[in-house]
Amino acid sequence: MTSARSYPATIAAAVEHEAVIRKSRFLTRIEPVSSIEQAEAVIAGIRKRAWDANHNCTAMVTGLLGDQACSSDDGEPSGTAGIPMLEVLRRRELTDVVAVVTRYFGGVKLGAGGLVRAYSSAVSETLDLAALVQRAALRQVTLEVPHAEAGRYDNLLRDWAAHHGATLGEPTYSAKATLELWAPASELPRLTADLAAASAGAIVPVVGAERIVDVPA
Repeated sequence: MTSARSYPATIAAAVEHEAVIRKSRFLTRIEPVSSIEQAEAVIAGIRKRAWDANHNCTAMVTGLLGDQACSSDDGEPSGTAGIPMLEVLRRRELTDVVAVVTRYFGGVKLGAGGLVRAYSSAVSETLDLAALVQRAALRQVTLEVPHAEAGRYDNLLRDWAAHHGATLGEPTYSAKATLELWAPASELPRLTADLAAASAGAIVPVVGAERIVDVPA
């Protein structure tokens, strides 16, 4: 079933970090992206701003399953920058991210091993600052409630979601308030039972389609 599949995570927002290693400055920026084209635009923007840098090395992973990846050493010895950066993204099981490490050479050569460690640690330390967003195959659940009860049920769903791997969607308001929840298929019987208990059987959730949803970690 789709629900059993594990999906790579991504990051919630761009993060930056600077490290100085043997007089060289390594400025790292990692951004969430939705496509290869967007990742390339991020890279182009950084290269334009950091035109005077010695190197702007890059790595990206994109696609729902993280099945698209590429990297660039940008003039560093082959295999010492882009691939080590990419390996960090892979080890962290991330997708839809692009990493750029801008190096200003400080006059001291690091050697191949030193470069691999420098670029790997630059990406790893920057990711330590990032907020992760998990992804899961969840089912849409909606429930109609009286406007006067919307706040109570919103709080109930919010608390329930926090303990069952679910996330709230966007409410809509017309004759009644329609609340939306995205929940794992395996948790739907529990949700139905909990709502029945809270409403004396008056509130029956409507289960809709399944899709991949971002769930803040």
